[in-house]
Amino acid sequence: MFFPEGRIRVHLYGQPCDMRKSFDGLQALVRHGLLADPTDGGLYVFINRRATQMRVLYFDRSGFCIWAKRLEAGRFISDWSRVHTQEMDFTGLKMLLEGIEPVRVRKRYRLPIELQKPDPNSS
Repeated sequence: MFFPEGRIRVHLYGQPCDMRKSFDGLQALVRHGLLADPTDGGLYVFINRRATQMRVLYFDRSGFCIWAKRLEAGRFISDWSRVHTQEMDFTGLKMLLEGIEPVRVRKRYRLPIELQKPDPNSS
């Protein structure tokens, strides 16, 4: 299923999760660990202790679905001490799926060449 990127809420569970959990276990973590309603249309992301497996739980109007990904090399998260339960955007989830940890990135804007001031010392 494809989601409109601007409207999806993604919730990352900030503790390692047992990947043996399935629909009911992950739904219970959403209700009691995240204090959220798992049927609200959001995506709920769970990662195992070694950070090599990820599961995403969501409700699609007729039932629960789980996406799963297991990395053959590398990790989704490099250090669990820096991870906390948080809401992120869909772009953050896509980055996490590719192995890029979403951190606070400050955007640096650069003016187009025609709008930059000329250097008075250049000849």
